[in-house]
Amino acid sequence: MSGGAPERRRAPRWRPALQVATRLLADGAAIHLELEDLSSSGARVRAHPLLEEANRGGCTVTLELSLGSVPVRLEARVARRGTSFGLEWVGARSLPLTLDVRLLRVDPAWALKLPSHLAMRRRLLPLCEIEGEVALAVCEPLDETAQKAVERLLERPVRPQFVEAEALQQLLRRLHGESRAAPGAADEEDAVGLLAELLRAAALRLASDIHLDPERSGLRVRLRVDGVLEDYRRLPARIAPELISRIKVLAGMDIAEKRAPQDGRFTHDPGTGNSFELRVASLPTRHGERMALRLLALDERTLELESLGMEPAELERLLLAVRKPHGLVLVTGPTGCGKSTTLQAALRRILRERAVNAIAVQDPIEYDLPGVAQVEVDAAHKVTFPKALRSILRHDPDVILIGEIRDAETLDIALKAALTGHLVLATLHTNSATSTVTRLVDMGADRFLIAATLRLVVAQRLVRRLCPHCRHSWPVSESAASALEFSALGLRAAGTAWTAGACVFCAGRGYQGRIGLFELLDIDREVSARIAADASEAELERSCSHTLEQDAQHKLEAGVASLDDLRWALAGA
Repeated sequence: MSGGAPERRRAPRWRPALQVATRLLADGAAIHLELEDLSSSGARVRAHPLLEEANRGGCTVTLELSLGSVPVRLEARVARRGTSFGLEWVGARSLPLTLDVRLLRVDPAWALKLPSHLAMRRRLLPLCEIEGEVALAVCEPLDETAQKAVERLLERPVRPQFVEAEALQQLLRRLHGESRAAPGAADEEDAVGLLAELLRAAALRLASDIHLDPERSGLRVRLRVDGVLEDYRRLPARIAPELISRIKVLAGMDIAEKRAPQDGRFTHDPGTGNSFELRVASLPTRHGERMALRLLALDERTLELESLGMEPAELERLLLAVRKPHGLVLVTGPTGCGKSTTLQAALRRILRERAVNAIAVQDPIEYDLPGVAQVEVDAAHKVTFPKALRSILRHDPDVILIGEIRDAETLDIALKAALTGHLVLATLHTNSATSTVTRLVDMGADRFLIAATLRLVVAQRLVRRLCPHCRHSWPVSESAASALEFSALGLRAAGTAWTAGACVFCAGRGYQGRIGLFELLDIDREVSARIAADASEAELERSCSHTLEQDAQHKLEAGVASLDDLRWALAGA
């Protein structure tokens, strides 16, 4: 551009989609300010008397910003801007406003609305909707033309969020692959394209399940994320038979059978090199076949004991139990509380620490465990838990994992295996650790045999983990604690409790994954003698080293979980 003025790029401005705590430090006190805008060179905040005083005196102020979980302290000059004050950073050339893409969660309902050719060419990615605006990941200052185009397509105002260019490009490639179509606008008559979109959306949202519910008005598609069902989209009824047939073909199910439940599984490769396995179940209903697709082991980090949420002392007790050469370790709780995940994480730890012959019998196999011979119970009863266990004992096992103890025969084999030199890990359906002994007796086990073999019982629940970037604290007074029935839940009033917010790190939901609540009954010699002497559940409860209520109290005070989620988890305890 010879002879003309050099092109001037706008300084990146960031209207934060995450909670930004802005504090004015004065006379040793921290005063919270309401942030209106933020850039690499300054900010705009609502008026405050101390800012007025600093403006008149021409002095600088010290501010603390919390960008997500990153604290930043800056000196700033103050200037009035109408009803607000402008702040210009002093002694800092720029403020690091680039977000780490790897920490962000993406809402596929928005990400897949933008045509892939536009997203890939302009390096744009809608992240989520927060307070009526769509957070838009960009890697350079956004020009007005692109911003208006995105706003027209999404029918929402956008809020730019600056991210590192190469990381955004990798995320876009993982999301769109080599496609140049508009996934969010996929032809509703194309069953193959629709299924690919649903699987891509579920993987992007880190969903555990996809539910296809036929209704009179059409097909309702929902994703289960962090244990909660979210509506994704609705499809016309005419596409449902083709979509169901497509899934059945992939899962090896009979497409002609529509009046009986079926099961199947298949592996999906979205074209990005990250394939995953799905378990499929169909069920005939009034308005057509219902399908449930379970996405298996999308994130193998959940198979590490340290990621489950146990307190260090309780984790050490679990490790001591699984490091013993023989005995029975039980994990109990309702369906869907993560029992299998806990046991398989423990088995992975055993395999890392010593060379063992480990065999698992499960229904169904959910995780692929390298180094473990995994046997699946089948629907035709050719392989049942008792049959498999009797055969396993002839294969010289060191460690046996039983997916679930369902009947007296399975329990009898498990107890005798634990008594004869094998370490047995198993799950059981009970509400608490102490009620496990009662349940085993009801199933026909002798108390002396339970006392001789049982080493540890872990009862658990799952609660959603609050997003640490946008959670809000609120004080809990004694009157509030009484109104909220803290004592009825086994909790005491904490000085501070926490509730969910909304930011780009949690896709506007306020939660990031789930964490376990744990109760441990460590069976030492004293507890073993009590079991053999027919002790009651109340007597055994006093021997629990850590109860669900104690764990809930700790997670409430630490801001890990909200009171509402803890209330729900403890309701059946």
